[in-house]
Amino acid sequence: MSTRPSPPLLRRVVVTGAGATTPLAGDAQSTWKQLLAGRSGVIALEHEWATGLPVRIAAPAAVDPSDVLPRHVARRLDRASQFALIAAREAWTDAGFSGAAGGTGPGAVRADRLAVVMGTGVGGVSTLLDQHDVLRERGARGVSPLTVPMLMPNSPAAQIGLDLGAQAGVHTLVSACASGAEAVGHAIDMVRTGRADVVVAGGTEACVVPLNLAAFGNMRAMSRRNDDPATASRPYDKGRDGFVLGEGAGVVVVESVEHAERRGARAYCEALGQGLSSDSHHIAQPEPTGRGVAAALRQLLVSGGISPSEVVHVNAHATSTPQGDLAEIRALEQVLGRHLQQVAVSATKSMTGHLLGGAGGVETVATVFALHHRTAPPTINVTDLEDGIDPGLLSASPRALPDGPVVALNNSFGFGGHNVVLGFRALGEVARGPYPAQGVEDFLRDIMTSTPDTPPPATPAPDAPPAPPRRAFPQQSENGTDHAVMR
Repeated sequence: MSTRPSPPLLRRVVVTGAGATTPLAGDAQSTWKQLLAGRSGVIALEHEWATGLPVRIAAPAAVDPSDVLPRHVARRLDRASQFALIAAREAWTDAGFSGAAGGTGPGAVRADRLAVVMGTGVGGVSTLLDQHDVLRERGARGVSPLTVPMLMPNSPAAQIGLDLGAQAGVHTLVSACASGAEAVGHAIDMVRTGRADVVVAGGTEACVVPLNLAAFGNMRAMSRRNDDPATASRPYDKGRDGFVLGEGAGVVVVESVEHAERRGARAYCEALGQGLSSDSHHIAQPEPTGRGVAAALRQLLVSGGISPSEVVHVNAHATSTPQGDLAEIRALEQVLGRHLQQVAVSATKSMTGHLLGGAGGVETVATVFALHHRTAPPTINVTDLEDGIDPGLLSASPRALPDGPVVALNNSFGFGGHNVVLGFRALGEVARGPYPAQGVEDFLRDIMTSTPDTPPPATPAPDAPPAPPRRAFPQQSENGTDHAVMR
């Protein structure tokens, strides 16, 4: 009787790449600079179709995706998939990869060890609406045969998977405004449990269209500061009157420490996992005491081996709605207690607006960069702070984060009561998490039945380039000057 292999201890995971296209800029690094500068991406909509809407402001992408992608590629993708592909390609390159998976270079990843996980709250709504108009005006024969592949919610993940050659799984998370964060959490779990060595993950959304603006506007969920767009998104301010709709995508590359070390990769930080819960309270309103959010926070602290005293930064969900902002603060108070006094809270939606399913992806990028550069972005437009909120939590200018293996959290919540909290640790020294990687490589070899795409030669070919040096994690950033940014 054959013996089954024992399951491995969970592996440690690092973030090695980041990409974004947002209302502030067309790439991740430029978006980060705009966040630190406190720039708002919210503008007045000048389209003719916006004239009769109650809400005539939004945060559209700063760079149109059709100006980035080749025309033959862009025309086959919904706008949400365009954003996703642009951000994913940037993250892939930023992580040090070139070309699709399965290559023969020393830094390549096997195709059957690469996965994609993307989140979206709405999917290809632009395609759906456009093709419905075509059907009414030109009849059935005018409808594009690409309509279904373009509008389906899993299209962004599928397109990235095709582009990069991912064969370890291509998945889509749909949990309203928590989708992007939940996708990143799922990706971390895939690497920790050995289902993949590298995962490209994030969120995307493209729904700045009349139907959504009218629907959200009639729900009274959106700000109506049509005459002052730049100050419309104002989390925690007494004058907040709803969120501002944004669009774009944020994507990260997560991989096992062993895989990253083997190819000599740079890492931004360690990914500790996610906490999940559901409010079971209301389809659109948050549970007012923050009970559900607190449950997700506690789950993350336990599963990630995090002490409340280690948390120094929170990228808050903070959409600028009257009820949601307060419920989130109450949850942080319940779980972090007196340690909340040391936390720099950033509400980056005050600048980007709310990207719905894309928000968690973009805010994951911001959280990762905050740890890497040891700098928390500001929160803008708070001129009259809501009663009961500690003014020390927020700042209108960037704040330095302490050295060492400190922890940052990224909160995302969605209609339906979805709560997701992601945790990341700075690479200051060996992390104290309970998940060593010992034994996992042997386990993976036992359960793998397929052969590598290209078996490594016993000795390097005469003309082969030297393999990159193994890099031991954790370590601080690739360039020590990074930690001096905005100090």
